[in-house]
Parts: sequence; C-alpha cells; structure tokens
Amino acid sequence: MDKCYAAITAVGGYVPPYKLTNQILETMVDTNDEWIRSRTGVEERRILKGEGLGSSDMGVEAVNEMLKKRGIGAEEVDCLICATVTPDMVFPATANIICDKGGLKNAFSFDVGAACSGFLYALTVGTSLVESGRYQKVVVVGVDKMSSIVDYSDRATCIIFGDGAGAVLLEPASGEEGVKDSILRSDGSGRQYLHMKAGGSVKPATVESVLAKEHYIYQEGQAVFKFAVKGMADVSYELMERNNLTADDIAWLVPHQANLRIIDATANRMNLPKEKVMININKFGNTTAATIPLCLWEWENQLHKGDNIILAAFGGGFTWGATWVKWAYETN
Repeated sequence: MDKCYAAITAVGGYVPPYKLTNQILETMVDTNDEWIRSRTGVEERRILKGEGLGSSDMGVEAVNEMLKKRGIGAEEVDCLICATVTPDMVFPATANIICDKGGLKNAFSFDVGAACSGFLYALTVGTSLVESGRYQKVVVVGVDKMSSIVDYSDRATCIIFGDGAGAVLLEPASGEEGVKDSILRSDGSGRQYLHMKAGGSVKPATVESVLAKEHYIYQEGQAVFKFAVKGMADVSYELMERNNLTADDIAWLVPHQANLRIIDATANRMNLPKEKVMININKFGNTTAATIPLCLWEWENQLHKGDNIILAAFGGGFTWGATWVKWAYETN
C-alpha cells in the first residue's frame, strides 16, 4: 500500500501595520541601529496595537486569507492546531478562540507550546492526522504576540521580537508531494537559559512577581546562541543525510528567524548559498511560532510544485527540529 502524504495546499499570513523600527527603539532603550543590525539582522518589527487584541486576532486573519486562497469554507476544516507561547489566556486554547472567530464550527482544536519550534511540532502532529486517513483538512497556525511578554527596558531582548501569524492547510496529497520527513528534538535542561520566571503553577502571579518583571522573557543570550547554532544546523544536515539529499536537491531553506548569524550557520552546514535561504528577520524580527509560515507566505509565489524545502527551527525548551517538505502546487 502506498503511503499517504499530507501536502501543504494553501498558505496565509498576517502582520500588524505598526512598525517598531530600530530608530524608534533608540529613543526607548540604550541601543542603536548599527548595533542591532550587526548582531541580529533586525531592522524593524511589527507590533499589534489596540485594546483587547491578542494572538487569536492575528491568527484568524491568517486563516481567513488561507481559506480564501484555497476556495473553501471554514466549515470544511476538520481540525485546527495553534502553535503559540502567547495565548490569549491560559485557557481556553487560542485555537478554540480562532475557530470561534473564524467560523470553523466543525473543527476540533488545540494549542501546541514549543516556543520557536512550535510550528514544526504542530505541523508534524497535523501531518500525522492527515496521514491516518481520518481527517481531510487540517489547519496549522503559528502565531505569537511577543510584544505582550517583552520588557521594553531590556535592550537584550526587546530588539529581537515582533508580532505576527502564519497558517497552512494540510490535505491528503494526490502524488509524492507533501511533508516527507521530520526530525524533532527537545531537552528540558535548557529551560534555565530561556524561560518566563513567573505566571505558571510553580510561581503563580503575585504583586511581587509583577513588580520584579518576572512575567517577561528571560534569556541568557550567549548560551542560547551556542545551543541554537549547533542544534538547528546539525538537525537540518541530519535530515538531508537521512534522506540522501544534497544541497543541489534543495530549492529553499526556511529557517526560524531568530538571528541572522544562526541562519547563516545553518545554511553553511547544509552547503546552501544565500540565494536559497528565506530571510525576513530584517522586516519582522523574531515572531517565534510565526516565523516559518510567514516565510512561506512571503515566498509562496516563488515556490514550484516538486520543490524540496527544508524547514528548520530552534526554540526555548530547548526544542529544535527540521522538516522536509516537497511543495505540492504552483501559484498563479
């Protein structure tokens, strides 16, 4: 019996209109444009403004665009998986809220929390649901409102992150195209280097924890950088080796947009030229779970049926991984 693959059949994306540029950050914290660009590659990032707006509001925009492109109704979706570390609230799941706002009345939905690797984790779960034969249309959303957990007086973290959402539709493939293979890894001992100190069950929110700024991202940059360079580069190379893929076989590397130096290290390990690497960190910063689908959204019209694409990510947890996708359609 031939294997049933799950193919990406549509992509949607959304970034808020407000641009927080390096020049604006210079007025907020002790930093400068040249320092930010040389260390991260970020020039500006998008920030979601407005009272009562959260991750679900960006996620539903991406889903709506994706469904419109595919020409199907919201009621046709079987399942929606949302990768996020900035849910609208602790519960219910942001996926539930996206379905309610988008009219996905027949879909069961749930969240996946794997930080910057969240989209790859969710994509693998969604792929398995389609491959099982039980579900025909599964939506995977990567969305984060990072501005909600960034301390804008901390120059080490506030320069990196932005807000955004991306979504893909998975359907049974008619041929050999689809999600072909994934290698996913995690190491919980890395939590000491990248986490949020308070707000969970170990340290619930108190007046003291809020005043101590313990509900923002805490990151030890050098340690995370070291792990990320090795983890993302090695797993991407391992995926290629396992599937007998060479650099010539790969049309695109779609890396998590964490830091330009990490992206370069991954491409070098895979022996890929810059022309084959999707980069938009300069425009959007690190949108955590949204970076990879936002790249696919921006580059969609340059993708061709049969293209071999490697998606790669590294995130807090630590979590990391790589996925091989054979693109399933041509764009008009």
